[in-house]
Amino acid sequence: MVIRKIKIILEMIKFEHTIFALPFAFLGAVLGSLLVNGTWPTISQWVWITLAMVGARSAAMALNRVIDAKIDKANPRTKDRAIPAGLISTFESIAFIIVSFALLFYSAYQLNMLAVYLLPVAVFFLVIYSYTKRFTWACHLVLGITIGIAPLGGWVGATGTLTLDAFLLFLGVALWIAGFDVIYATQDADYDKNVKLYSIPSYFGIAKALLIAKGIHVVSFLAFISLFFITPLGWLYLIGVLISGAIMIYEHSLVKPNDLSKVNVAFFTMNGILSMVMLIFTIGDLLL
Repeated sequence: MVIRKIKIILEMIKFEHTIFALPFAFLGAVLGSLLVNGTWPTISQWVWITLAMVGARSAAMALNRVIDAKIDKANPRTKDRAIPAGLISTFESIAFIIVSFALLFYSAYQLNMLAVYLLPVAVFFLVIYSYTKRFTWACHLVLGITIGIAPLGGWVGATGTLTLDAFLLFLGVALWIAGFDVIYATQDADYDKNVKLYSIPSYFGIAKALLIAKGIHVVSFLAFISLFFITPLGWLYLIGVLISGAIMIYEHSLVKPNDLSKVNVAFFTMNGILSMVMLIFTIGDLLL
């Protein structure tokens, strides 16, 4: 029974999609540690950064499912999610959220005090982003900021500091996430407009939303490129960024205003590949 409930919760929060943000947390940890400390992160730092990320994302996703339970139940696309379908109770979900936040807090404490001091900022965004679509079409940017905190968290966890390099990495990740969330939201454009929920697709229309997503991704790409010029990162990193840019272009080619059938391919498959490409090429560059 317990194992079954755990499986339902992990499916509910799409635990496997942690791959979107975790590589960038690792990237922030590695890049920050080598630039600031001149060494690679310790095994202890790898472990606690990983656990902090798992706790943060698990808490945020489960909280989102609890907050949006009524909305999900009324939306044909999401009515079969665990809470509206009655597979898991709100109480059980909240218990999971508490455990996940406890894991985040304890992991931050094991890293350094700056990580602890910045926890309220992280928690604020982890909680508030689920409410933003009720009052602003900029909700995608808030989600981007929330997940963009991952590389900042990795950087702080490994170094106990924050620098301009860390914020450029944050900007690149935040806008990358925001852009593909705009693409993902095109699926619910009509529903959101009918029930007065805010999103860029429901507010501006799908065609304009896809153009806005392209613009957001251009700025994201430029933020990643800028790290090549202000850090010791070399040509292998730049090749990784160029490949990631090509992935973004391909992602946009899959989705058209009159054909949203490949949104999930663009959202899940290509973004998982992009995050891994950035991590592998950056670490490869740093090893050279």
